[in-house]
Amino acid sequence: MLTFLRRRMFTSLIPLIIVLFGVFFMARLTGDPTNLYLPVSATPDQRAEFAAANGLDKPIWQQMTDYLAGVFHLDFGESLKTGQEAAGMALRAFPATLQLAFVTLVLSILGSIIIGCWAAYRPNSLADRFSSLLSMTAASVPDFWFAITGIWIFAVVFGWLPTSGTGGMLAWVLPIATLMIRPLGVLTQVVRGAMVSALSAPYVKVARSKGAGDLRIVTHHALRNAAAPALTVAGDLAVGLINGAVIVEAIFGWPGIGKLMIDSILQRDFAVLQAAVLLTAISIFILNIVIDAGLALLDPRVRDKATV
Repeated sequence: MLTFLRRRMFTSLIPLIIVLFGVFFMARLTGDPTNLYLPVSATPDQRAEFAAANGLDKPIWQQMTDYLAGVFHLDFGESLKTGQEAAGMALRAFPATLQLAFVTLVLSILGSIIIGCWAAYRPNSLADRFSSLLSMTAASVPDFWFAITGIWIFAVVFGWLPTSGTGGMLAWVLPIATLMIRPLGVLTQVVRGAMVSALSAPYVKVARSKGAGDLRIVTHHALRNAAAPALTVAGDLAVGLINGAVIVEAIFGWPGIGKLMIDSILQRDFAVLQAAVLLTAISIFILNIVIDAGLALLDPRVRDKATV
């Protein structure tokens, strides 16, 4: 198991290093902060002073060297907009994103298990076809369209839900529903397909012949063996939830890491953008390791194949 984890961590470090360098250059493509933070009437001396104060007058290779040295010491610099430490701003915003993604993933998994098992237990029935139609539709709906439509119907027309913010349970409904719709549709299809195969396996027939009830067959026999593909897809969806939160947080004004990224891009706040992107990349890196470890524990064949 330790050999498997070491190899998995080594292979995951490569994209993390790419992100480390990529975010530095991509941040600078947003434009020159001098033009945003100084008035049009600013003199050349004022512009030079601003650039020197923020290290923007240095050659690009020296800026990158300073950036890498700062990352090594966990120092991302200060925000151009607020003057606060960039790392602190990212760390304060990240829990809101994690809360949103965690609740969404848990509800998606529970909902997909219930719907997928229900559909798989009677394949090709009306219930199966209806759940398949709903899940395929949910997997195809763009997040931004669902978010805008949800705001228009439930916030503007009926006034039942708030359009933004985090105050109260009602403020969670639209962001979670927006993030949840695609994972729920995808996971339902995966659970349904895996359960259909598991319920037709010989060990299920043996369990039936021994008098096992329907609920026990589904929960103790079929679902356990169908969990591996669902866990793999759930891991990919969890990563997508963190990335997809950027759009959802911007639409609903959710104070998470996604909204912080959008704001830092608009404000050309290089330090904050670099800290936010790198923190997100590290969290995805850790999440992938945890998911792979769980999958290896659940299915030893994955661990054995990776250590060959």
